[in-house]
Amino acid sequence: MSVFSHKEFDQHEQVSFFQCPQTGLRAIIAVHNTHLGPALGGCRMWAYENDEQALNDVLRLSRGMTYKSAITGLPLGGGKSVIIGDSRKIKTPELMKAMGRAVDTFAGRYIIAEDVGTTVEDMKNIHASTEHVVGIPMEDGTHGGGDPSPTTALGVYTGLKAAARLRLGKDNLQGVKVAVQGLGNVGYNLCKLLAADGAVLSVTDVQVEKLDMAKKEFGAAVVGLNEIYDVDADIFAPCALGAIINDETLPRLKAKVVAGASNNQLAEARHGDVLRGMNVLYAPDYVINAGGIITVYYEFLARKTGAAYDRQQVLDHVAKIADTVELVTKRAQQENISTAKAADCIAEQRFKGQKACKAA
Repeated sequence: MSVFSHKEFDQHEQVSFFQCPQTGLRAIIAVHNTHLGPALGGCRMWAYENDEQALNDVLRLSRGMTYKSAITGLPLGGGKSVIIGDSRKIKTPELMKAMGRAVDTFAGRYIIAEDVGTTVEDMKNIHASTEHVVGIPMEDGTHGGGDPSPTTALGVYTGLKAAARLRLGKDNLQGVKVAVQGLGNVGYNLCKLLAADGAVLSVTDVQVEKLDMAKKEFGAAVVGLNEIYDVDADIFAPCALGAIINDETLPRLKAKVVAGASNNQLAEARHGDVLRGMNVLYAPDYVINAGGIITVYYEFLARKTGAAYDRQQVLDHVAKIADTVELVTKRAQQENISTAKAADCIAEQRFKGQKACKAA
């Protein structure tokens, strides 16, 4: 398994593999870029089918974090980690402490946080082995943002509303039909915000209990995992795993807006161009799902400076996601490119110093 020739390798600064036979830990940590600051990114625990799939994921995710922090205006680089294994079966406090020891070898160049398959409790266990961790509340109420999921959902909601205004001409979501794919911590919190704003929801998830809850709490229509692409919706909100915008799903989408929480929604970069050709406004994933990184950045800043964690700073920064969606959309229109390319251009200008977009 070659890293340097891997199709998702993008001049990553460091990719490290770890194992701990005593705890069963098998993990990969990837640091993509630290030009703007230390690489901060979550730890995903997933039952990957093979090591190649795990490497593919960590390379894509770490790159995305560089772009996310840059376009969000944070002095951070991009990194990510993955633990290979089913979080419901093999996760133990000892395994997470071993992960903390792996993180500690980066000496602060990589800062870990939670992601799919990991929790605040896991971050507490990791903290037993390293100080380079965020997403953990403190008993005195300072220095800790805790679970970033609700703020991530708020950011997605903010960006989704901006996209709805730009593409649908809607100042609110009353009666707007939204298809939500995935009811994890972020997806479910997003549904709460959408339902409160009067949106009509269709939802899907692998967990039946989550579907029952959404049906009862939000009056959501429940559809099958594969049927979500065929829903007659104004907005499609992917909130599960990535690469779901692809050659097979694109012809089935009826939505005029794609705006969701999952990372790496486009299976390939060219799919952003396809969405543009379909007159679908794509709110780039790393633009609108940045609420989590914003949350943990201010926690990181509080820990670094010794100041109290300021929740209002977080909310003020998350509110700017709407402005970024407008900026990206305007740039795309001006340069006759997709919003995905426009977002990349803006991010690259910030962390690479590039002056103009690449050729469309």
